[in-house]
Amino acid sequence: MRDFAAGVGLLFKGQRWVAGRGRWWGFGMIPALIALVGYVVALTALAVWSGDLARWATPFADGWGSPWQGLLRGVFVAALIGGGLLLAMVSFTAVTLLIGQPFYESLAAKVDETGGGVPAAPGQSLWRELVVAAGDSLRVLVRVAGIGLLLFLCGFVPVVGQTVVPVVGMGVSGFFLAVELTAVALQRRGIPQRERIRLLRGRLGLALGFGVPLALLALVPVLTVVVMPGAVAGATLLARELLPAEPAVEEAAAEPDPENAAYFRK
Repeated sequence: MRDFAAGVGLLFKGQRWVAGRGRWWGFGMIPALIALVGYVVALTALAVWSGDLARWATPFADGWGSPWQGLLRGVFVAALIGGGLLLAMVSFTAVTLLIGQPFYESLAAKVDETGGGVPAAPGQSLWRELVVAAGDSLRVLVRVAGIGLLLFLCGFVPVVGQTVVPVVGMGVSGFFLAVELTAVALQRRGIPQRERIRLLRGRLGLALGFGVPLALLALVPVLTVVVMPGAVAGATLLARELLPAEPAVEEAAAEPDPENAAYFRK
């Protein structure tokens, strides 16, 4: 519970960081807003066509009488939309980070700078960074899709599908949101995706404390846009918690200004 509370605290600390720097907060919402419009269109189409998809996927139920046909297809529609929302919650962050890669890279660097112990910038071109980030995001989505399919099937189990599955789904969403958001800062430290996942698993409570509130906020699309810049800032603080700066790096880094140093001691 202590790690979970610390994760929540890092999320709020990131929000406070951007709230005190309006320019970073404002620009950080632009990529999230663009991604949100695309997802709203996609999810609306899914909702509109979900009934047709249910009939296409369950032809064996065409001859069933009431209420069994409607019950089966209603559960299918609910599970389909729920799976789409789960996938959207996780992939939204990846798509937003890709759209806003140059900005969020600068934001993470600024958070590191104000905290002291700045890691060396990656020696890669922007296009190379985008390719690596896209590949990492695709691998995360494949993992989430596999887990989402399992949860989708479990959703048909009476009681369990309406109680346990949503809780597990929220935990999965929260963990992989933490994976995606910390990628910006941890890539700057030369940490590959497999090692990033291992680090977050080792501090699972911290990762869930940071990610689960974000997954809950993602249920209100507009809030996702508002909190995204602070989420990136908070994820950078989370990365600093997972990999504290080495003394040699701290000595080589520029001294943080007194105001920012005082902020990080709060």
